[in-house]
Amino acid sequence: MKNTLFVFLMVALVATTSTVFAGGGAEAAPDDAVLTRTIQARLASEEIEGDFMTVWAEYFAEHMYDWSDGMFQLDVYPYGGLGDARDINELAQLGVVEYVFSDFAWKSAFVPEAAVFGLHYLWPRERIGEVMEWIAKNGDTMEVLEQAYRREGLVPLAIMYEGWQWITSNHRISSIDDLRGFNVRIMASDMLNAQYLALGASPTPMSYGEVYSGLQTGLIDGQINPLFAIRSMNFFEVQDYFTQIWAEPFVGIPTANMAFFDGLPEEVQQEHRDWWANAIVPAADWIDDVIERDLAEILERRPRIEVNVLDDDDLVPFQERALEAHERFKRTGGPLAEEVYNALVNDIDRAKAALGIN
Repeated sequence: MKNTLFVFLMVALVATTSTVFAGGGAEAAPDDAVLTRTIQARLASEEIEGDFMTVWAEYFAEHMYDWSDGMFQLDVYPYGGLGDARDINELAQLGVVEYVFSDFAWKSAFVPEAAVFGLHYLWPRERIGEVMEWIAKNGDTMEVLEQAYRREGLVPLAIMYEGWQWITSNHRISSIDDLRGFNVRIMASDMLNAQYLALGASPTPMSYGEVYSGLQTGLIDGQINPLFAIRSMNFFEVQDYFTQIWAEPFVGIPTANMAFFDGLPEEVQQEHRDWWANAIVPAADWIDDVIERDLAEILERRPRIEVNVLDDDDLVPFQERALEAHERFKRTGGPLAEEVYNALVNDIDRAKAALGIN
């Protein structure tokens, strides 16, 4: 009820604004401009100001403004500006906002095939940005994924690496046995839920803005997020252990409303796709630098935190149990689940071969 009311209010609000699209009554552009009319649009980000999604959304907005000689004007709203993660995905699906930048898990509530990016132990540990770039430019995954997205009125523009997911807790996790009964917050995703159940944990979906208080009060024992989010949301203040099991990278998916995107000139659509594909590696390098600084800052502020990176031998039982959720995804992850799964696995193998990654 709350989400329905929020979306209704947002639709009413936007109906009173003066957004102008191509072909509307805006001032005409110079003869050599890319667009002939001003386009004003909104992008809602899942993350706060200064975090990955918002920063790279702002870079995209700046690029499109410059590329179009000021005719493409995109306003970026950080987390909370237009609602929580579910709200902003609904708003993009409805066309109330033209773009949303959020993670695969929230997207999977609308497009179940997007949960393929939450399956464990698919990706190489090194040069993951390069692998994602190769897939975006040369693979089959994005084509299949776009078919699934268009079914729900959306268009994915890229897949973006935002660092590996970390488990934080108040007890040491050295083996899979230490996850038994572990009440851990995860993003809202049936497939993530299945993935961590397979590891023996007790996963609990919870809104991003409620995680800190959940940890502080003991409502949950731990949480899973990329390290930059653990720092920016201050989760480290109430957790003593950081554990890396190399299960999944955090994947962000910049997305456009389909009706809006299809109404753009083809040259503008292609510029969207090209810019995001070319941003994958620079963005991966950027977030790796941020993560290195954030970890140093976290350990300086709370030296008692213990960082534990599990080695290959410790990970064998994790990898074996992860396969249970892979098979479930292919059965229940949407009409194109098996097709997108096979495309992604094949694309990762082809990318590793092309890039010389073992």
